[in-house]
Amino acid sequence: MIHTNAPSRASGISNVKTYGMLERADHPDFDIRLKGVRTALVTPHRHEYFQIQVGLDGQSNQAIGGAVRPFGPRYLSFVLPYRVHMVPHPVGSNYCIINFQQKFLWPALEVDPLDLDDTPMARCPDLAPFLFQEYIDFEFNEADFARIRSWIDEMQILNQDRSFGALTGIRGILQQIIGLACVRKQAELLHCSVQHGGKTSQRDALQRVVRYVKDNLDKEISLTEAAAAAFLSPNYLTHLLKKETGRTFTDLVTDRRMERAKELLSTSNIRVREVAYQCGFNDEAYFNRRFRQQFQQTPKQFREDVIAQVAA
Repeated sequence: MIHTNAPSRASGISNVKTYGMLERADHPDFDIRLKGVRTALVTPHRHEYFQIQVGLDGQSNQAIGGAVRPFGPRYLSFVLPYRVHMVPHPVGSNYCIINFQQKFLWPALEVDPLDLDDTPMARCPDLAPFLFQEYIDFEFNEADFARIRSWIDEMQILNQDRSFGALTGIRGILQQIIGLACVRKQAELLHCSVQHGGKTSQRDALQRVVRYVKDNLDKEISLTEAAAAAFLSPNYLTHLLKKETGRTFTDLVTDRRMERAKELLSTSNIRVREVAYQCGFNDEAYFNRRFRQQFQQTPKQFREDVIAQVAA
């Protein structure tokens, strides 16, 4: 099955809200609810906690990170903290949502939620469905889903009770659900782990940012718009660029503009002023200064050197 890209900025991704646990749950550590308990979120959003969505009735699609995948009866969706996602549940659909904090299920996992994509699968195998939801459809057969439904019922009872041992029981059931997903999708999860090294989402996001910058070099480029194009928050994009490249967003844009300027100066006869405009500089004098800072010569000198080298 071929999956399309997720909705772009036109879908409202640039105004994505990040939810805290108590904004969408009754407890700060774990909660489970069926359709109707809270108003469904029908626009792209992210949250600070883990989420599992369970499809009960009604066919739909889920936008997750940079992909769109099917979601319907007998499907589970595994959502990492801070991953942009949306399931536009149609009228008549039914679903269950499970929210939990990282410390609730993995108290010994000392990893910042923003860095979970870096976690090797061997270190925490039960993170695998969350790491690779963008690439795998977690659909279960009737027998497996009957087990999941019974586990959901049991978790609801334990969550309402919350007596001694109830949360321990919930943790055990959560592990069974995630474990079943790992067993049934073992080959695909292992393939994703080998193929992408546990950093797929981050690499894909950075590629989307770079592609957006390259496609808009002649325009004003803001951190907010570039983050939206990559389905990230501005703060997370800043964090990701610094961690992966040691550079700022401004550095990235400037570098791409300068490389584009060199390309135009080397392969065309257009005036330096037009080169500046095509690279996003409205002021030719400012463009000249930035070019000289970057390459220790003016654009005119650079072009003359290229012409001399070709003629030699």
